[in-house]
Amino acid sequence: MIIRFGYVAHALNLWDASPQKTMTFSRWKQLGEEERTNKLHEITRKNLQHTLRALHYNIAHEIKLYRLSSSIVPLATHEDVDWDYITPFRELYEEIGELVKKHEIRTSFHPNQFTLFTSDKPHVTRNAVRDMEYHYSVAEAIGLAKELSINIHVGGAYGNKKEAVGRFHDNLLQLPGHIKKQMTLENDDKTYTAGETLDICEQESIPLMFDYHHYIANHDEGESLETILPRFMKTWDHTPHRPKIHVSSPKSEQAFRSHADYVSMDFLQPLITGLKRIGRSVDVMVEAKAKDRALLKLVEEMAAKRGVKRIGGATLEL
Repeated sequence: MIIRFGYVAHALNLWDASPQKTMTFSRWKQLGEEERTNKLHEITRKNLQHTLRALHYNIAHEIKLYRLSSSIVPLATHEDVDWDYITPFRELYEEIGELVKKHEIRTSFHPNQFTLFTSDKPHVTRNAVRDMEYHYSVAEAIGLAKELSINIHVGGAYGNKKEAVGRFHDNLLQLPGHIKKQMTLENDDKTYTAGETLDICEQESIPLMFDYHHYIANHDEGESLETILPRFMKTWDHTPHRPKIHVSSPKSEQAFRSHADYVSMDFLQPLITGLKRIGRSVDVMVEAKAKDRALLKLVEEMAAKRGVKRIGGATLEL
């Protein structure tokens, strides 16, 4: 089996390369119309250029997975800020897409926790649809609308999980079908377990983005890795992609849900054992605070183990 590793957005080994520089709505309101446009263009152009820098870094290090920043475009989904964040940057978007396709890098987006479909407030669902449309528009501009996944959590329980899940299915009908096809759902660390999220994924034909740290922090009795992993993998069967997993380690016993800077091999070992038992190739997104540094350290540590062969900068064969 093959495991490819990736990281989230910002390559820390590059100097001043954050692809998620932003501006607040309060700051935007203080500017004149021309200043607003100029500032939005300046920040977006810089974020896209930094995305290109990260991609070149990934190519040099043979990193085949990369999560694009959801904050590439400042104020893109604010209801009072309506601006064209596609046309002025078409060449940069296309350059990003060409690099990704040429070097076969698997990309994704992960909107924030407010993009959810379980709320009983209509404006929350409207905002979720708007945010998903924004991510899809950027994916389309890059030329990856059919390849790039947009990953979200189920949402809140609001005191009645059964009713909230019912609203999820109802509210999801407001999301255009072509965007839903690019959607994945992730189990979370407090509310919806992997098993509960799988029930929704199987009903909606949505792939599960299995988060191992969240699973350890939040699972019901009977949700063993032996039962969860095969179900999780099956949700990807109708897609052209390998099943994808998120990994991180607890910061401490007291802050168990918080992500540590690096990933502990001891913490990860039960997952690796379970994956080896199944033998199916997977992609793994490292969500540690040290980002690319954590990824490279994890790959080196795993490659030093007996029975593991490093076949690329961020790819292992087990």
